[in-house]
Amino acid sequence: MKTVILAGGLGTRLEEETARLPKPMLEIGGRPILWHIMKHFAHHDLREFYIALGYKGDSIKHYFLNYHSLNADFAINLADGTVTPQSPSSDDWRVHLIDTGESTNTGGRVRRLREKVGRETFFLTYGDGVCDVDLGRVVEFHRHHGKIATLTAVRPPARFGEVHLDSDDHVISFDEKPPTGDGWVNGGYMVLEPEFFDYLVDDTTGLEVLADVAKDGQLVAFRHPGYWQCMDTIRDKRLLEAEWASGSPRWKVWK
Repeated sequence: MKTVILAGGLGTRLEEETARLPKPMLEIGGRPILWHIMKHFAHHDLREFYIALGYKGDSIKHYFLNYHSLNADFAINLADGTVTPQSPSSDDWRVHLIDTGESTNTGGRVRRLREKVGRETFFLTYGDGVCDVDLGRVVEFHRHHGKIATLTAVRPPARFGEVHLDSDDHVISFDEKPPTGDGWVNGGYMVLEPEFFDYLVDDTTGLEVLADVAKDGQLVAFRHPGYWQCMDTIRDKRLLEAEWASGSPRWKVWK
């Protein structure tokens, strides 16, 4: 199954970082968050990616053009510049890098990939969020319901930590970023049928068209009560960095 990753937005809420790099290239533990997302998919045997580029897309192209040499051992003969590979890259991915326009909306980016995706079921996700959802179960759920679209519903973390007190005002627990408990939101990680393209009118179309899919009774939600975190702000990025540094980040499902 092909996986489309939206990687062309401006990332305005991270402007201090995205002035130099697109948001999917911002690093967590020395690797772009895009890499973390792709490792998750590859863990579930989903290894063919279509990355929808836009803002500063060249930096993503350069990253993958140099990916093999950056992730494999090799020897260089400085006399003539000959490079001899000594170990292969461990990531057997096929990555398609597609320029979908700098100002194109999210749905429009997907629409531009219609011919490349073809008449088959595909995954769609954003290039700025990680989670530990079992993607195989999402596909099974989608096929069981037989609808045009399945989204992964998650409980968003609260913007501020919760402090739990006892009757004597002692802090008995502190949740840095607990779920809000205010319901479910679309966490990305969507499975779509080719009929979804019929809802995408032009470059200005956003993924808000999922509301129209829902009105037609063609949208279902796979509930994921586990870990999910997007990277919208510097605070989010720092939280992800701290979790990676802990040695046991909850989204790292691969070995």
